Amino acid sequence: MTTQNLKGKVALVTGASRGIGRATAVALAGLGAHLVITARSQGGLEETDDMIRAAGGSATLIPLDLQREGEQIDMLGPSIVERFGRLDILVHAAAVLSKLTPVAHIMPRDWEESLAVNTSATWRLIRTCDPPLRAAEAGRAVVLTDRHVFAPAAYWGLYSAAKAAQAHLVGCWAAELEQTKLRVALVDPGPVATQLRMVAFPGEDQKKIRQPEEVGAAVAALVAGSPFPHGDVTRI
Repeated sequence: MTTQNLKGKVALVTGASRGIGRATAVALAGLGAHLVITARSQGGLEETDDMIRAAGGSATLIPLDLQREGEQIDMLGPSIVERFGRLDILVHAAAVLSKLTPVAHIMPRDWEESLAVNTSATWRLIRTCDPPLRAAEAGRAVVLTDRHVFAPAAYWGLYSAAKAAQAHLVGCWAAELEQTKLRVALVDPGPVATQLRMVAFPGEDQKKIRQPEEVGAAVAALVAGSPFPHGDVTRI
């Protein structure tokens, strides 16, 4: 695989205040891209910005609640194009694991949150980012997925149902792009030492599993590499 320099490219990364989103944003900045980073936490975004600057990059910070600010998501694509004239890369890393619970015990509030963040936000991001990504010379979109999408397990229904809907939505989008320059892929990073993982496995020693920095570097290399696994589920 060949890796290109991303100087002059503009990349949007969600969930960039911590974990894989943060690590991917820093790695993309190291390859030369200008980052537009979003997350709910202003403080977390500022910490990511510090890391991006330390890597020699630059970033634009957009605090955004994917659950409650749908209209703001809708404006991302046009706003980025208005300011920078382009959008080349989308990495959708934001996700929420409300709780692990029997399907029969899922509460409406938790169901609505999981669908809003894990599914509906993806639909809104596709709508707003599709036009500028199609217009890019080599548009790339990566959406993080989870193995529970493909292997249903007890107590994971709340999370995996929403992520399964997300995966099918992204797969359909990819199929519709076959005759375009825009390439789209789902990425399954496996077990990674993130806060979401800690919620699911609170007793796990996170030092013994992959760290976000390793995964972020791999996602950035995938985005900047050729060939790109369009339409596939890639395990990194």
